[in-house]
Amino acid sequence: MKEKKEVLIIIPAYNEAANIEAVLDQIEKPDIAEFADVLVMNDASSDDTNWIVKKRGHEVVSHVFNLGYGSGLQLGYKFAIRRHYKYVIQMDADGQHDVCNIKNLYEALTTPDEKGLYPDIVLGSRFTKGSPKYPVSAVKKFAMALFRKMIYWGTGQKFTDPTTGLQGLGRRAVLFYSKYNHFDDKYPDANMIMQMALLGYRLKEIPAVMHVRTQGTSMHSGLKPIIYMFRMVFSIIAVMIRVKILKIDVGAADDASV
Repeated sequence: MKEKKEVLIIIPAYNEAANIEAVLDQIEKPDIAEFADVLVMNDASSDDTNWIVKKRGHEVVSHVFNLGYGSGLQLGYKFAIRRHYKYVIQMDADGQHDVCNIKNLYEALTTPDEKGLYPDIVLGSRFTKGSPKYPVSAVKKFAMALFRKMIYWGTGQKFTDPTTGLQGLGRRAVLFYSKYNHFDDKYPDANMIMQMALLGYRLKEIPAVMHVRTQGTSMHSGLKPIIYMFRMVFSIIAVMIRVKILKIDVGAADDASV
């Protein structure tokens, strides 16, 4: 029986047969494999993503229908809680998130601050000091600037990369996200950062190495970035109303079992 590790790496994947093998090649190296298991959330891919992952001996959950990025992540969180993993690191299957970030996220999750407190969520940022230069389109630059402002207005906290999908999560955050109505099933980005900051979870940003996608199609291709931007604005506003006005889930961070 395979020994369970302390960390579960969750990789949502949709038609990533052209990219995922290179990602797994890096994750399977001893310096990462010694502390982390892999779970691929296959979102009804029509290519060989499912078989590639199974052939390599990793856990894979395949949806019968395409449910979306957020749904895949949330099911992965439920898996992590039921299997008693202490930490989750989520990353993309397309090679944009360099595998070198995994050890940095793990180290940040397990390092206390000056008060002896550990972060609940560690965000891998493309734009904080120490991050290599990363090209971004004009639409995405505008959207990220807007989301930064909205998060700052709502929480008083500054985040340089509010749309990063590269994150490390402690068990408190994973447990909260795994429950019904606590996580966006489509585009969990800036809205979730706003939510968790307002609820009192501890968030931290660290520099991250990311690359531009070279193969396959991004979920933000075509007109999707514009649709995503409007949807995210309304979602952030909804989060503020939910927490600051309706007081839903206020105190969740204090009540969360570790």
